[in-house]
Amino acid sequence: MSEADDALRADLDKHTGEIASMFDHVATRYDVMNALMSGGMDHVWQVALRTAVAPLPGEDILDLAAGTGASSAALAQSGAHVVACDLSEGMIEVGRRRHPDLEFVEGDATALGFPDASFDAVTISYGLRNIADTEAALSEMARVTRPGGRLVVCEFSTPPDTTFRTLYRFYLGTVIAGLARLASSDEVAYDYLVESILDWYPQQELARIIADRGWTDVEFRNLTGGIVALHRARRA
Repeated sequence: MSEADDALRADLDKHTGEIASMFDHVATRYDVMNALMSGGMDHVWQVALRTAVAPLPGEDILDLAAGTGASSAALAQSGAHVVACDLSEGMIEVGRRRHPDLEFVEGDATALGFPDASFDAVTISYGLRNIADTEAALSEMARVTRPGGRLVVCEFSTPPDTTFRTLYRFYLGTVIAGLARLASSDEVAYDYLVESILDWYPQQELARIIADRGWTDVEFRNLTGGIVALHRARRA
């Protein structure tokens, strides 16, 4: 790996600057790569996310790790006011071009620049595992959510079936790496993404952490055999 390649790759310490820089470099082709690597299931998971959030007209919704705004745009179709917040300037730049009607804000999920109780719902898709301090981020999400408001976390997870889990890990280590080499100019960034998925909490452990950070009625359900898990909760 060259020094230039290494500069594009974050590690599992998840330093904010390195994570932001890595996503800056993959922003242009990020949505295309998501579709390729998930076999098109990213759209199915997005529908499940929107159903779980259940946005209503006039609600204020914060979409964290919003990337280029695909999830935010889907939520905004309900008539809710959605703020798309992301750490990466590159992602936001692409998102503003693709979704000029959305409000994009650059922000760190562990230190959000919003007043207390600002939102009816907060959601984060495939981004919680990229934050070094998971607990601090969940506490911040609780702070900016109104009492009784909703949290939905959509994140890669651990398939509970042993055989399927083995096949999935093989897929991550071989097929994903191959697709990244073929379709991405910054394939080294996807090495980190695979490592971060394998290093992430199992579903039950994440549910416990969410419950410890100011959320109640925590529940989760697996999507696609547990490749992705949707965690839902309410602000205490």
